Amino acid sequence: MISTLLSQSEQEKLIRKLEIFKIQGRDKRGRPILRVIGKLFPGNAIARLVTVDTVKKYLEDEIFPSLDGRPFSVVYVHTGVNRGDNFPGISALKSLYDAVPVTVRDNLEAFYFLHPGIQSRLFLATFGRILFTGGVGGGLYGKVNYVNRLEFLWDRVRRRGIEMPEFVHEFEEEMECRPTMDYGLESDHPGIIHGGPCLDSTVSTYSMRCIA
Repeated sequence: MISTLLSQSEQEKLIRKLEIFKIQGRDKRGRPILRVIGKLFPGNAIARLVTVDTVKKYLEDEIFPSLDGRPFSVVYVHTGVNRGDNFPGISALKSLYDAVPVTVRDNLEAFYFLHPGIQSRLFLATFGRILFTGGVGGGLYGKVNYVNRLEFLWDRVRRRGIEMPEFVHEFEEEMECRPTMDYGLESDHPGIIHGGPCLDSTVSTYSMRCIA
């Protein structure tokens, strides 16, 4: 087994510097938000730099105490995620989820999944009930809301309180010039009604600069 190139303290500094996990802003109900940037998550390509155990320790020491036992929401930014670079593996994800204290899981009110791709939807549909259940409301899996565009995220989250990386805005601009489907806020769980917005016209999904 290849050992990590960084010490545990160096790994924690790297996680902190990248701001993979950050408590920032509030949703429309005043609950604090844990923002997670998937593109920066250590997967196979940099697994020798940051271990799953270090991620668990960082969450335990830095993130969970800051939530202070209060209800909260998660905004998971999936923009630009690459399976080879950012997917740590099923066993690692299960290990991370199992390490989350039950009280923290129960206080999770909503999990907003920004810019989901087909593969991520299929993954959750296939493994979500196995990996991310347990606790109030069916665990994380029962609280996932897919959000295809930032404009729909702002319907649920206070816009001024949360920062998005530049590559997220660049991706949004690319989508303006691309025929798209399924805009809005939705869930894999028909028994849960989230009241997502809908569009009255497909014209609003295109930027005028894309029409030449």
